[in-house]
Amino acid sequence: MKHAKKFDNLAQFVFNTREKLGLSSSGLAKKCNLDESVILNIEAGYELFLPTTVRQKLAKGLRVSLDEIKLYEKNEDYNFTSKETLEKLKEDILLNAENKAYIALCPVCGSKLVTRIAKLYDLEDNLILHPKARCTKCPFQLHS
Repeated sequence: MKHAKKFDNLAQFVFNTREKLGLSSSGLAKKCNLDESVILNIEAGYELFLPTTVRQKLAKGLRVSLDEIKLYEKNEDYNFTSKETLEKLKEDILLNAENKAYIALCPVCGSKLVTRIAKLYDLEDNLILHPKARCTKCPFQLHS
């Protein structure tokens, strides 16, 4: 079933749907079995494209379909930049994680990127660092 788009973005959709259900951000987080920071990041517009598990939990908590959430997500299309460029960007973010003066630039529009390092652990409890970035001007996001 095709849904009509009522909001401009994912942040507005999640916020308004949560409010309509009478939930706080922490209440929605508990209902979705997600950390509250995930909900806050989505509502702040920091997350434009959700991992499948987050999308599924959020849809259940908000009582909406996966298609409704997908409607508001930014579609990632890395055809605009080469795989080599993305790999170089990932390396630069990892190498400069502690350098406060480092400014990463968007490979699409040249604007400043907001970067961070996600720290994850594999099944053997080994730390794995994943560089992440989002553009301040365009929909570009870097996911590892």
